[in-house]
Amino acid sequence: MSQFYEYLKMAVSNIKANKVRSFLTMLGIIIGISSVILIISLGNGAKNVVTDEMSGIAAGQIALYTYDDTGTYYITNDDIDAIVEQVDGIKAVNVYNYFDGKLTTRKGEFAVSGSGQMSSFPYFSNSTILKGRYFSENEYKAGMPVCVIGEEDAIRLFGSTDVIGMSLEVVPSWGNSITFDIVGVEKKPDDSMFSYTYENSPVNIYFPLTVFSQIYGWEMDDYYQIYLLAEEDADTTAVTSQVVSLLEKRHQCFGESIYQYESFNDYMSIVNTVIGMVTMLISLVAAISLVVGGIGVMNIMLVSVTERTREIGIRKALGAKTRSIMLQFLSESAIITMIGGLIGILLGIGGAYLVAKIVAMVQPTMKFTPAVDIFTILFTTLFSSAIGLFFGIYPARKAAKLSPIEALRRN
Repeated sequence: MSQFYEYLKMAVSNIKANKVRSFLTMLGIIIGISSVILIISLGNGAKNVVTDEMSGIAAGQIALYTYDDTGTYYITNDDIDAIVEQVDGIKAVNVYNYFDGKLTTRKGEFAVSGSGQMSSFPYFSNSTILKGRYFSENEYKAGMPVCVIGEEDAIRLFGSTDVIGMSLEVVPSWGNSITFDIVGVEKKPDDSMFSYTYENSPVNIYFPLTVFSQIYGWEMDDYYQIYLLAEEDADTTAVTSQVVSLLEKRHQCFGESIYQYESFNDYMSIVNTVIGMVTMLISLVAAISLVVGGIGVMNIMLVSVTERTREIGIRKALGAKTRSIMLQFLSESAIITMIGGLIGILLGIGGAYLVAKIVAMVQPTMKFTPAVDIFTILFTTLFSSAIGLFFGIYPARKAAKLSPIEALRRN
């Protein structure tokens, strides 16, 4: 142990004696390690923020639809009741339909996008109520023309969010005009990478789906597509399979693949996989500089062997073993790469936070925190040391194999 400590002291002494050359030798390692740490930290941070954003929007949601064009296998209100009652893991079921139209207030004429929803709508909304409430189950069953609007739309229409009890006379592009009473105002959602608005965007209103009977003149009691919301800990694949089996049983269409589904969790998994693959590929490209840095270490160590040939000869003449000479040079190359690795880790972490801060300044909706993975740090530290050992073996062996007479004769 004491002998190994002496090797380290000699290695550190030689590095200090050639500070500039040692730093230039470390530079390739520093660049490679910092690049890998920076890219992986940014990639993990971006993946986390995308996952959180998408989870907040539609986590656990499943779209279930039918390819039936005849209406024979459409999903009915009785089917929906059966799903809620008989399938475990279902939190809510929703159906919605849209219409386009216009409305007029004292502030002018506005385009309208109306969305008829079931009373389970609040479970599927990623917003919260600022004032008032959502429409109730009784209002839904009675087909009462009440609606919820957004905070920004309330200000656009009336100049204030104190609009509970006010009316909106809406003229659909097709169907009968209808007057909605405002019962709730949704809070403006926080800025996110998935939120966007544009000039003169339509006013969004949400109302009971049963109101469509007053607009179009007929009841809506069957649907080609519904939306399921699974419980937080539920297996969405298992839940959806139960729903499909139940519908096939009720409509007697076993094995005909009438009902299909798309799970939001599957999309999240795909997104995470893609981001992970892109991060890994870019990291592999950045890691090439580690190999270049290792070659630089080998070149400098070969120069060091040439410069210190006489020293090697004297040590071997005094009885130093081949193993001792080899360990001395390996220690030196390992220390150079380890120091370079540590500097690279610090620069990589600092660079990741700096890049994230710059991105947030340029685009506030893209604000995120880099995710520094301790496993990545440990791996890159060990890898940088391994690079030093690997590329230091040849110079170390070359130095260790010099005979004392040959080494002394060269100088």
